[in-house]
Amino acid sequence: MLLQHGIGVLGMKSMGDQAILRSRAVTASECLRYAMTLPTSLVITGCDSMTILQQAINVARTFRPMSDEERTALLARTAPLAGNGEFEPYKKW
Repeated sequence: MLLQHGIGVLGMKSMGDQAILRSRAVTASECLRYAMTLPTSLVITGCDSMTILQQAINVARTFRPMSDEERTALLARTAPLAGNGEFEPYKKW
């Protein structure tokens, strides 16, 4: 909806501050690729080392949107983790 009105959509925290990566259910590259597949204008990713920067550059250079099947599989792998909040400490009260 925002894009239809010429309003840019920024994607941030595609890795949930590393929490989802600790689960080992997904890789950083998968997280970036998923975020870049969404209807955003720009995905912002933090780069605190040359290794992480190179990883982001590689994802951008080889980017192709995730297919419906790939998105479904990724969401299915992460759904059990999202339910109990183990890797999302902000959900715990």
